[in-house]
Amino acid sequence: MKRMHRLRENLSETPDWMKKKKCPRKGQYLAGKRILPKGITGREKLADMMSEAFLAYNAARLREGCELYTRKMLENDVTVGMSLAGALTPAGLGCSCVVPLIKAGFVDWIVATGANLYHDMHFALNMPLHVGSHLVDDSDLRANDVVRIYDVLLGYTDCLMATDEILRAILVQSEFQKEMGTAELHYLLGKYMAEWERKNKLKDVSVLAAAYRCGVPVFTSSPGDSTIGMNVAGVELRGNKLRVNPSIDVNESTAIVLAAKRSGGKSAVMLMGGGSPKNFMLQTEPQIQEVLRIKEVGQDYFFQVTDARPDTGGLSGATPHEAVSWGKVDPNRLPDAVVCYTDTTLALPMITHYALSRHPKRKLKRLYDKRDAMIKALVREYFAHNK
Repeated sequence: MKRMHRLRENLSETPDWMKKKKCPRKGQYLAGKRILPKGITGREKLADMMSEAFLAYNAARLREGCELYTRKMLENDVTVGMSLAGALTPAGLGCSCVVPLIKAGFVDWIVATGANLYHDMHFALNMPLHVGSHLVDDSDLRANDVVRIYDVLLGYTDCLMATDEILRAILVQSEFQKEMGTAELHYLLGKYMAEWERKNKLKDVSVLAAAYRCGVPVFTSSPGDSTIGMNVAGVELRGNKLRVNPSIDVNESTAIVLAAKRSGGKSAVMLMGGGSPKNFMLQTEPQIQEVLRIKEVGQDYFFQVTDARPDTGGLSGATPHEAVSWGKVDPNRLPDAVVCYTDTTLALPMITHYALSRHPKRKLKRLYDKRDAMIKALVREYFAHNK
């Protein structure tokens, strides 16, 4: 015992060589929470467990992203845009995550791949997708009228082609016979999906239907790059008058970000995956600054989940620091930028649960209803800066 006491005394004394060394910022670096979590019992709530046990590496980045989302991005004066890339809706993440976030007022506008929105329609139309396996014979699947999205299986004739038939019948209706952007296209499709949900006695299974009910604009960055776009092209061959104009989307999405800033609020991006939806959402700031020559400084909050590496040069893995060089992110807000390198299908359910358990619902901004006013404000400011 005496030896142990002397040992403790010796350890508590600062060695001479350390006394000479000045470490003015040591306390700052070691100010973080001590890593000494309690053992997991199985009785914890998910959000509490994330706060206590997600302490390092990408677990910590996911926790930091959730904290950024709930503590800052969901303030009432922040406009939140969400991008969706990868096959998320076929895996059920539209029903389980995106729809609840829309209904809670946690997402104000969306940019998604057209494929995500096309497969979202299956749910409203009550056309089932099934849990399967990626270890199957794809030639045999083709012979048996089954399509595979990794380990999600769906019928070719009774799901895909049946959805196409209904979609084409919708696209030839009178309200579609004009030029429009994808926000209006998806709003109109959402109206029909909401009615199909009602007819099928389903509740909150479709992103398009939820966005329609909540006034959330939904854009797609590549209108022709999905089965929705393929069917739009197909009915055009028969004389349909629907024309999708991407310039409308560029201006409307840009107007949303500018309106958020000019109202005295902030703009935030929540990027689930990368690809074209990420770029389309982030290009709103270069459009404001570089093309329209309107004075602005970039997004205020940035939270991305991606499995893409930054060193290959692709946009999917590009960091918020790189985005600063393009004017996409305010350099003064880089502490409010988080990137978590993991699979979105793992992260998004946890983000959704964390947010809904930690933050009260927000009043819907209903940005779709304000499109005309926001565009007029954008045009006024554009001409004020470009006389």
